[in-house]
Amino acid sequence: MLTHAVKTYLATRRATGFTLRCEGFQLRSFAAFAEARGQHYVFSDTAIAWAGLTRSVSQRARRLGTVIRFARYLRAEDESHEVPPAIYGVEKPPRPTPYILTPEQIRQLVEAASCSGYRTLRRATYSTLFSLLACTGLRLSEAIRLHFDDITPDGLVIRNTKFRKSRLVPLHETARSGLERYIQGRLPYAPFDDHVFVSSQGRPLLSADAEEAFRNIVKRIGLPRGLGRSRPTPHSLRHAFAVRALHACPDSRDAINKHMLALSTYLGHSKVAHTYWYLEAVPDLMRDIAVRAEHFATGGRP
Repeated sequence: MLTHAVKTYLATRRATGFTLRCEGFQLRSFAAFAEARGQHYVFSDTAIAWAGLTRSVSQRARRLGTVIRFARYLRAEDESHEVPPAIYGVEKPPRPTPYILTPEQIRQLVEAASCSGYRTLRRATYSTLFSLLACTGLRLSEAIRLHFDDITPDGLVIRNTKFRKSRLVPLHETARSGLERYIQGRLPYAPFDDHVFVSSQGRPLLSADAEEAFRNIVKRIGLPRGLGRSRPTPHSLRHAFAVRALHACPDSRDAINKHMLALSTYLGHSKVAHTYWYLEAVPDLMRDIAVRAEHFATGGRP
């Protein structure tokens, strides 16, 4: 009974766009665990015992959270199912404060990338890649999966990315000209591959290689650690883009709401709350919020 319920639950959620690869494996494991004990309903004690089979508390919390959502789904139609308490704590720890690169640091990164390694395609690849991430806010995985036909007159088409979404990212004319220069220079290395970014060996660029190149450049130019001892990563270029966009937001409440929604859509976030997270990253933004809140509390208009 539970095995069949798992199939139905997964089919329902996948129909709405969730992949649930890991969750599907976990729920099938839980169903087998419960049915081996002759149980055909979700019971709290059984779910807690199954989740507790792993050593890590964070893993236990994630496993139990998966069963909790499954139990809520089943209990909506049959109250014989129990919804276990989240005794192992929250599934996900608080998101760390992002590392925000300044415009000057971004310039140093790009310049260092243009001088790194041998005088080969590597220099142009990483300087162009990091520049593109900084001026568009793309995820690293989205940038390295770009193909030639994703570059359109209207901008970059980001296809079937995170959360199975596709979106159009406008390109400034300077970014477009930079991409065109890079493509002309990389054609001799991989004339039959339509990936935009390729390695010096003519193969599609790998995320691991780009991350390693970024770490080496950060070390070379001596960027300091951020709040909470965070280290800059290629994703920091995306964070910096988002914060610059928030700084440019108009002051009126309606304009801010529309701006946040537009930015969330532009970045490909699944929830606007993920965009609001950037507000806590920069003291200037938090100070602006505090000033407006004080103005409102003292009788002024927000």
